[in-house]
Amino acid sequence: MEFAERVERLPPYLFAEIEKIILEKEKQGVNLISLSIGDPDLPPPDFVLETLRKEILNQKNHNYSFSQGEPEFKEAVAEWYKRRFNVDLNPEKEVVALIGSKEGIANIARAFINSGDRVLVPDPAYPVYAQGAVILNDGIPVTMPLLEENDFKPSLEFLASQKNIKMMFLNYPNNPTAATVDKSFLKEIVEIAKEKGMIVCYDNAYSEICFDDYKAPSILEVEGAMDVAVEFHTCSKTFCMTGDRIGFAVGNRKLIEGLVKVKSQIDSGPPRYIQKAVVKALESYPKNGEQPVYVKRLNSIYKERRDTLIKGLKDLGIKCKKPKATFYVWPDVGQNSVEFTRKLLEVGVVVAPGVGFGRYGETYVRFSLTRPKEEIEEACERMKKVF
Repeated sequence: MEFAERVERLPPYLFAEIEKIILEKEKQGVNLISLSIGDPDLPPPDFVLETLRKEILNQKNHNYSFSQGEPEFKEAVAEWYKRRFNVDLNPEKEVVALIGSKEGIANIARAFINSGDRVLVPDPAYPVYAQGAVILNDGIPVTMPLLEENDFKPSLEFLASQKNIKMMFLNYPNNPTAATVDKSFLKEIVEIAKEKGMIVCYDNAYSEICFDDYKAPSILEVEGAMDVAVEFHTCSKTFCMTGDRIGFAVGNRKLIEGLVKVKSQIDSGPPRYIQKAVVKALESYPKNGEQPVYVKRLNSIYKERRDTLIKGLKDLGIKCKKPKATFYVWPDVGQNSVEFTRKLLEVGVVVAPGVGFGRYGETYVRFSLTRPKEEIEEACERMKKVF
């Protein structure tokens, strides 16, 4: 039996190798502090859990959902976009429920990419763009460098020089670099996309995890974006619901229609009881667009952890900027990222090597803030043994 050629083209998944090392360390009895994975350690808000308890007991909620999402869910998403971004959406034609945004990112390529189509993918980046979306749909990933000297944003000159591009992926606030953008930058992106006839897939998973008065925009706030863009969002980060696999995509009607066509063939939508819980979560946002108490508290905790880690890294001589968003810190460690990761594993600290996100992440590592402050402090103490 042989794998399909598209599967054979997938590069080795570095994190699988790191997982093997972690398992070996655990067998040796090493007490690991994992600052590698972007999986919140904090629980969903109480009112979401209470809604889940109630709705899961309703027999009707265990029947099939609609593959595009329940009407109530899509209406709540549209209302949330109006409150949060002042963007008007048609719930029926411009919103689709997702089994996590990762699924939607892969399926948007499935809906629009033909064999040999060229797709711009950031580097470093979440691997699903190049691998799960482009390579597994027989497209050709075209690397779009995100360099520190350009604040980890793609060069507009580079974008303007590209030809025959069908689609591009963008993600801000950014994983893994934690970089942010403003609406003026997104306006430039939309103008280039319209000029070149490119589809823009904007991953806005971290829009609600922000600090220091930064407020992440939606690309759909930009005039003309609805002509070329689809935006992906997830409840994994905002409401700490990673395991519930629930998200949504919004934007251009044709792009949403394509997603619905694909999804109707391969899934039956997220469970109804989870959609009902997310309706309550989205409705918790005040009409003025400000964050609810739960999200403010979440960001306050991440901010304290961020400051603790930044101080610890600086004490070790590792320079890094304070990120204004996401729960990641992305320092340049000045050496091979895999070797650096191995050194930290020797003292029981797990981080994500930057090269796992692309070749331009070679000398960087990604620290996650999804562990308690006390564990971050302990990790910094352990790292002193390495330095």
